[in-house]
Amino acid sequence: MLEKLQSLDTKLFVYLNGLGSETYDGFWLFITKQVNWIPFFLLLLYLIYKKIGTKQTLYLLLFVAVLVTITDQTTNLFKNGFQRLRPCNNPDIKSIIRIVQSRSSYSFFSGHAANTMAVATFLYLNLKRYFNYLGLLFLWPLIFAYSRIYLGLHYPLDIISGYIAGLILGFLMYKVYKIVKQKYFPE
Repeated sequence: MLEKLQSLDTKLFVYLNGLGSETYDGFWLFITKQVNWIPFFLLLLYLIYKKIGTKQTLYLLLFVAVLVTITDQTTNLFKNGFQRLRPCNNPDIKSIIRIVQSRSSYSFFSGHAANTMAVATFLYLNLKRYFNYLGLLFLWPLIFAYSRIYLGLHYPLDIISGYIAGLILGFLMYKVYKIVKQKYFPE
C-alpha cells in the first residue's frame, strides 16, 4: 500500500514538475524565497494593525512567532525521522525531472507548506470577523508550496502532509491563543 502511494506520488510529481519551462523558472524562484514575501507581510501587518490596534497586533505576532518555531521544529522531527530524499536527489527520477533548485536536506514533509498553512490558519481563525475576504489568504500557501514542486524540491504528498500539519498546528495555536487572551487580555 505504501509503495503504491509513493509510486502515485512520484508520478504526480513528475507530471506537475514537467509542466514547467525555463521561461517561468525565474518567477518560481522568486516566489519560493520568503524574503520576497515581505511586502505582502507588511501589508497584512498594516491591515491587522488598523483593525485590532497595536497591543493586540503585537500579541498576535508573538503567537505567530511561537507557531512558526513549533512548526519548524515539528517539520525537522519528521524530516529527520522519515529521511525521504527530495525529488532532486532521488536517483530513480533525477534524470527525467526538471531540477531548478537543489537542497541536500530531506523532503517529508514540506516546511514551507506547513509554516504557511499554520500561519494562514491561525490568522484566518483569529481575524475572519474583521475581513470579508480573508479566505483569500489561503492562496499564499498554495502558491508558495507549488513552487516547491515546480523547483524539484518536494513531492505532492510532502506538500499535502505539510498542509495537514500546518492546519493542525495553526488550529491548536488558535485555541491556546484564545485561552491565554481570554485569561490575560480580555476585550
